[in-house]
Amino acid sequence: MFSKETYIQRRKILTKKIGSGLILLMGNDESPMNYADNGYHFRQDSTFLYYFGVDFPALAAVIDVDNDRQIIFGNDYTIDDIVWMGPQPTITERASEGGIHQVLPTSELATMMHEALKQDREVHYLPPYRPENKLKLQHLLFLHPDHIAQKSSLKLIRAVVNQRELKSDEEIRDIEKAVDLSVEMHVGAMHLVRPGMTEAQVAARVYEIARAANCEISFPIIATINGQTLHNHYHGNVLKSGDLFLLDAGAESINHYAGDLSSTFPVDATFTAQQKVVYEMSLKAHQAAIGALVLNVPFRNVHLAACKSIATSMKELGLMKGNVDEAVAAGAHALFLPCGTGHMMGLDVHDMENLGEVWVGYDGEPKSTQFGLKSLRLAKPLKQGHVFTIEPGIYFIPELMDKWQSEGHLNDFFNWTEIQKFRNFGGIRNEEDYMMTENGPRRLGTKVKPKTVEEVEAIRKG
Repeated sequence: MFSKETYIQRRKILTKKIGSGLILLMGNDESPMNYADNGYHFRQDSTFLYYFGVDFPALAAVIDVDNDRQIIFGNDYTIDDIVWMGPQPTITERASEGGIHQVLPTSELATMMHEALKQDREVHYLPPYRPENKLKLQHLLFLHPDHIAQKSSLKLIRAVVNQRELKSDEEIRDIEKAVDLSVEMHVGAMHLVRPGMTEAQVAARVYEIARAANCEISFPIIATINGQTLHNHYHGNVLKSGDLFLLDAGAESINHYAGDLSSTFPVDATFTAQQKVVYEMSLKAHQAAIGALVLNVPFRNVHLAACKSIATSMKELGLMKGNVDEAVAAGAHALFLPCGTGHMMGLDVHDMENLGEVWVGYDGEPKSTQFGLKSLRLAKPLKQGHVFTIEPGIYFIPELMDKWQSEGHLNDFFNWTEIQKFRNFGGIRNEEDYMMTENGPRRLGTKVKPKTVEEVEAIRKG
């Protein structure tokens, strides 16, 4: 946790933004794997953490804006629990660390909510993403399950996004700890990989580095020889000579702030000639994106700079043809980059994604419906305090290639004979974490992830 003053000030700001009514924030419960006492790793809701700091299951909190009251609801462990788990701090003790001095049993929450509804008071809540919280809101607010999301408070969503998106100095320090540990995870994998190993062995080593630092991972590890599958969590393949290996992994700090890095490197000691060409094309796009980072300029421009770089490189390689600007406007580049160039990052690896990309990444402006561009999670102007990833990639997806070629989709921009030569290439992605400052962009972390061909091959030969 940060100091209690941090949480007190955060709640004061939120209270002022909302103005009246009740703010109901739901913490997360334990999630059983297959029976109640065998649970997955507990992860508290990020917004609950942001405003209260209490990392404990089965809690809810109410900020009574009109009466200047702040209450955490929850039940202490019983002696039966303590027999199995050992002595635990009380909820009152936990809550006091976040500057909360009133704690009530969980049963009192329904009484408070039902009384508020009788008085026709407005209850602000965020759209739930956990089924147990949907059920709780149904009971607490007498809502039909189909209406829970649509009746969530847009005012609260926008207030939370507006506050959480701008990272403080203490948050940046915590994020940088996660980024530095993430670099260690990636370098560890680069040293380890050899033909004959399994993807699972590499993923295990990456996770070991995070756990040895008493931290968790910020999302399930992507460790694959099939980098063309954007979010590939399968780890059952054997690494072979000639393969490229894509690792997308990040650490989560003790305070639950995320790091998020990607690396691509050869299973052999060096890249093949073809791999080196495409890898350096991806680095050009990466640098083009970084070069487009400007305070108060939309991140959409950053994405399009990467897209134009990839289309230019593909034309030089003979895979694309025609006018590059027209190709990007039409979305032809999305054959090779069918996703976005980056996303917000903080307490969530895709920060506040549960609150809706249209609010987090677009300030309420409509998203594009064009293939590729519609997957851009961040498009709005970059402000001082924004933290985000830079991760353009180049992907050769056989199924997508076949679909577009068979349909004649954007044929004027493609040389299909040349494209099909890369059918089994896979995918490449490098990813780094940046923040926007008053003086422009700054790469986060004190450690630098190896990225150039020379840097990567130096490790692979070691």
